[in-house]
Amino acid sequence: MYNFEMFKPKLLTTLKGYTREQFFKDLTAGVIVGIVALPLAIAFAIASGVSPEKGLFTAIVAGFIISALGGSRVQIGGPTGAFIVIVYGIVQQYGIEGLTIATFIAGVMLMLMGFARLGSVIKFIPHPLIVGFTSGIALIIFSSQIKDFMGLQMGAVPADFIDKWVAYAGHMSSVNVYAIVIAVGTVVITTFFGKITHRVPGSLVAIVLCTVAVSVFHLPVETIASKFGAIPSMLPMPHIPMLDLATIRHLIKPAFTIALLGGIESLLSAVVADGMIGGNHKSNVELVAQGVANMASSIFGGIPATGAIARTATNVKNGGRTPIAGMIHAITLLIIMLFVGKYAALIPMACLAGILVVVAYNMSEYETFLGLLRGPKSDIAILLITFGLTVLVDLTVAIEIGIVLSSFLFMRNMMELSHVDIMPKEMNDKEIGKNYDQRASEMKSLPKGVEVFEIEGPFFFGAAYKFKDALKVIVTPPRVLIVRMGHVPFIDASGVHAIKEVHKECGVRKIRLVLVETQAAVLGNMDKMGVLEKMGKANIFDSMADAVRSIKESPSE
Repeated sequence: MYNFEMFKPKLLTTLKGYTREQFFKDLTAGVIVGIVALPLAIAFAIASGVSPEKGLFTAIVAGFIISALGGSRVQIGGPTGAFIVIVYGIVQQYGIEGLTIATFIAGVMLMLMGFARLGSVIKFIPHPLIVGFTSGIALIIFSSQIKDFMGLQMGAVPADFIDKWVAYAGHMSSVNVYAIVIAVGTVVITTFFGKITHRVPGSLVAIVLCTVAVSVFHLPVETIASKFGAIPSMLPMPHIPMLDLATIRHLIKPAFTIALLGGIESLLSAVVADGMIGGNHKSNVELVAQGVANMASSIFGGIPATGAIARTATNVKNGGRTPIAGMIHAITLLIIMLFVGKYAALIPMACLAGILVVVAYNMSEYETFLGLLRGPKSDIAILLITFGLTVLVDLTVAIEIGIVLSSFLFMRNMMELSHVDIMPKEMNDKEIGKNYDQRASEMKSLPKGVEVFEIEGPFFFGAAYKFKDALKVIVTPPRVLIVRMGHVPFIDASGVHAIKEVHKECGVRKIRLVLVETQAAVLGNMDKMGVLEKMGKANIFDSMADAVRSIKESPSE
C-alpha cells in the first residue's frame, strides 16, 4: 500500500505549536524576501527573453505553492538565474507557447520524480558537474547583459556565446556613458550596501536611486517601459496549454532539462537551508511541490521556477522558520504588483543589468571552480567539459554528456578497486601482513593440483573481464580451481555470467570449480540466476578450511 503520509508538506507539521512570536518573525522575513525578490523576478524574466511581468507571475504563483506544499521549512521558490539560459533557448526555438507547454510537462515530470522517490537519487549528481554548469550559466548571464550594461545601440543579441561578443565588438562605438554609470553604480550599491544594513536589500536601494535619477534628470537610457511597455497590475486568467502526443514528443527534451535542473537546484537549496537551521527537508515532497508549482506557473503565464538559494538564505537570516514566511513573500509580491507595479516600468534596463552582473558573480563559484582544478584529473575533466559545453554548445548537452562522462569515470574507478589475483603457494611476511591476512598456512596445506584465485571489490561488468583474463595465466590446468570471494560486496549479471562461463570451461577441462567465503547477498544473486544449481552446493564453502577438507576427501576429482 502506498504511504501518502510520507508526502505530507512541511507546512502541516510546522503548524503544530505555532506561536504568535514565530508568526511575526515569519511575517518580517516574508516581507523582506518579497521586496528582495521583486527586482530579481523582473530581471530574470527579461534576461530569459520574456516580458518582465512573467517573472512576477512566477514568483507569486510558484513561490506560494512551493512554500505551501514543499518539503522544506524555509525554502523560497521562484524564477532563478540558473533557468535564464534554458528559458532563453526555448523561447528562441519554440516561442512563448512552447515554453509554456515545456514548463507544464516539466512540472508533471517533477511530480512523477517525487512520487517515484527519486529525490535522494538527484542529490547524487557529481559536484564538479554542478559547479561546471553553474559557472557556465554565470558566464552566459554576464555576457548576455553587456548590451544593457553598456547601453549599446544594437538589435537582438545573438544566442551563441561567441557571436554575442563579436556583435558587441562591432557596436562599441554606440556605448552610452549614462548607462554605464547607472550599471556600475548598481553593482557597487548592491554589493556594498549590506555593510550598512541587511534589513534593506542593496538591489532595491539601487533600483530606487537609479529610477529616480533617470526620471528626474531625464537621462537618455532605456527603461522597462520604453522596451516592454507597462507592467500589468493583476494576475492573468489561467490558461491550461493544449497537449497532444506530437507536441509532447517535440518538447520532451527541453521539458526534461527544466525538470532535471529544477530538481537539482531545489534540492541543493533545501540542503543549504538545512545546514542553516539544523533541519531536515523531505526531498520527495519538495519535488512534488516543485512539479505542482511549475504546472501552475505555466497556467498563469509564468516561467520555470525552483528553489532560490540566495532568497532562501535571506529568509533564514531574517527569522523565517516555517513555510508561512515563503507564502507571505508571495503575497507581498502580489500586493506590490497590484498597487505599485506600474512604477516598476520606470526601472532603467542598465540597473537590471547591474543586478544580474552581481547575480552572475555570486553564481560563478570561482573559488570552488579554482579549487576543483587542483583536484583529481577525473573531476577536472568533468568540470571543464561541462563548463565548456554549457558556454559554447548547450546546457542540455552539457548535463547529458556530463552525467555520461561521470558514470564512465565512476565505473573506471570502481574497476580499479576490483582485483583478481592468483594466490601464490609461498607468501612472505610482507604479503601476509599487507594482503592476505595470515593465510600462508592455508596455502601450504593445499594439495597438489589446486590453484587459488581471489576476487576483491565489486564484481560487476567492468571487472568481469579481469576474472577471465586472470585465468589465462594458468599454464598447467589444475585439478581444482578455488575462487575466494570474501571481499566481493556486490555482483551484477555480467559478473554472474563470467562465473557461468568459467564453470562451463572448467567442465570441459575436467576442473572442479569451488567458491569460498562468498557473501550472502552475492550468493543470493547467483542463486537467482541459476549458477549455484549448476555448480552444486558441494562446491560452495563458507571457509577455506572446509574447502581444503573436501578436496582432500575426494582426491580423485
